[in-house]
Amino acid sequence: MTSPALSGSALSPTTGRSWVLTLSCPDRPGIVHSVSGAIAGVGANIVESQQFREPSSDSFYMRVQVDLSPGMPDRTDDLDDDTHAALHTRLEQVAGEFSMTWDLVPLRAVRTIVMVSKEGHCLNDLLFRQRSGTLPIDVTAVVGNHKDLAELAEFYAVPFHHVPVTPDTRPEAEARLLELLAETDSELVVLARYMQVLSADLCDRLAGRAINIHHSFLPSFAGARPYHQAYARGVKLIGATAHYVTADLDEGPIIEQDVERVSHAHDVSELKAIGRDLESRALARAVRWHAEHRVLVDGRRTIVFN
Repeated sequence: MTSPALSGSALSPTTGRSWVLTLSCPDRPGIVHSVSGAIAGVGANIVESQQFREPSSDSFYMRVQVDLSPGMPDRTDDLDDDTHAALHTRLEQVAGEFSMTWDLVPLRAVRTIVMVSKEGHCLNDLLFRQRSGTLPIDVTAVVGNHKDLAELAEFYAVPFHHVPVTPDTRPEAEARLLELLAETDSELVVLARYMQVLSADLCDRLAGRAINIHHSFLPSFAGARPYHQAYARGVKLIGATAHYVTADLDEGPIIEQDVERVSHAHDVSELKAIGRDLESRALARAVRWHAEHRVLVDGRRTIVFN
């Protein structure tokens, strides 16, 4: 069980006093009743609740959004801390009874570092959605192995860090990323068309908190010029896949995919344009669902409560 500190986590103004409980455990009768009772027992209110039973493993997954002080807008932070501490204690008891793995976290903007190379469509989309208030992240830095997107980051008033990567300097580049994560107190890394492979060690250190986007032709059209390969084969469907980063290149647990039909009338440039839109949309949804704690990893796959 991973438990947050009982105080000191600032909620964003748009989320009020909302917290999210996520859990998994072996399935058996009484789980929902016990969890709901623990929440009601401290005077909190369930705002949203979703659950899923995986038949193959007889496992149970649940996401519950909780308002700590329903109908009490003038309640003090100290009283909210008391409610959170009481709920934490009750949930520990429930978790022990049902052998749960669980987490209780505040619903707020997730501090995020975005990594890029030369293509800016995914970065621009993420920064625009953040600025417009439709994506619950706080981009603390943009890290690029090229300088091409520095001006785009500057336009959105986000610090840009040029961290070049070569086979010889990869360890230093990855160490710098870890430094930036610590310096900015960031919780999530998004690879927004970052065209470098992360080491197995870094993938392990970022497990469950690094998201990548790629075109869904992989592995059929791996390597350079995938849209040229797709055009040559006359594909009728193209797409994009957002997934968690693992040491197995582009094979981490899938969070979201998007597709669109194409035809013989689309040339390579049109396929690329459609692909960029699909990549931006799929990545934004995956980042949003992760930031809202809607994604639970189940081995090599995910449970997504959207």
